[in-house]
Amino acid sequence: MSDSTPGASYAAAGVDIEAGDTAVELMKKWVATAQRPESVGGLGGFAGLFDASALKRYERPLLASATDGVGTKVAVAQRMDVHDTIGRDLVAMVVDDLVVCGAEPLFMTDYICVGKVHPDRVAAIVKGIAEGCTLAGCALVGGETAEHPGLLGPDEYDVAGAGTGVVEADRLLGAERVRAGDQVIAMAASGLHSNGYSLVRHVLFDRAGWDVDREVAELGRTVGEELLEPTRIYSLDCLALTRTTEVHAFSHITGGGLAANLARVVPEGLHATLDRSTWTPSPIFGLVGELGHVARYELERTLNMGVGMVAIVPPDSVDAALTTLADRGIDAWLLGEITDRDADQEAVTLHGDHA
Repeated sequence: MSDSTPGASYAAAGVDIEAGDTAVELMKKWVATAQRPESVGGLGGFAGLFDASALKRYERPLLASATDGVGTKVAVAQRMDVHDTIGRDLVAMVVDDLVVCGAEPLFMTDYICVGKVHPDRVAAIVKGIAEGCTLAGCALVGGETAEHPGLLGPDEYDVAGAGTGVVEADRLLGAERVRAGDQVIAMAASGLHSNGYSLVRHVLFDRAGWDVDREVAELGRTVGEELLEPTRIYSLDCLALTRTTEVHAFSHITGGGLAANLARVVPEGLHATLDRSTWTPSPIFGLVGELGHVARYELERTLNMGVGMVAIVPPDSVDAALTTLADRGIDAWLLGEITDRDADQEAVTLHGDHA
């Protein structure tokens, strides 16, 4: 190698430290909006801090932890060049898992991996995360942005996050509380949420040849706008239910669909019977099924079909639960019931046709 050959550098390898610093400055104002009284310090430390003395009011606090991403929904955001909603999806996927056991989400951290740092884009992603944390009632205490040239393309990125919540031990929700006679309440999804996008993208983009800017009368908007509809954040609504009435279990309807996720909180010996005629899925689900010739079984085990969260409550709590959810602007309805399980039954079955 001659003396005139330029020396290697981080910038020459594709990592722009100055762009990363700019992104941090741009995101600071959004992080500042997503705090709780227990938040300690600000953005820029090596670790996020949260004042655990707040847990002293609990007799036996159980910490709940969850981590998730948003899957290939990020490919739709990149295709549309719209990046300020995907963060809300990320928060929803984490905090709505936390609240299933009755835990109040306390704080989150995020991880954003990019092929090339575009400061405005990173700040837009963080804006969505901060807005999601505000909607969930939790703090955004830290995160990491990593630049991986050569691994991701210049306009590619992925996001992940982790959250922590707390629940009093004697108020822990789950399958052990569920009894025969309990009623199953559905809470409407805002759309596809953040699961099944590999199937949806394959059907709409690859098989049907549609693109994100296609106007679809049944949807009342473009394909891209429909697919980017943020995942509903149910955490505060579920916590409100636990305060106003008796709840035995929740189930967050994500990958695997309604039956598989509800089965996780139906104990041995019991069975959940759900009635499809109690709701009509939004048009996007029918379009995916029709355009892709997707069998109902395949749709129902891949997509939420319009149900984003489920609550299992005793019979005398149904009216109060539905009233609480209606008051909070959540469309909810009686979906089914819990009965004793026959030897040859699955944990969850759906019957009937959609209304």
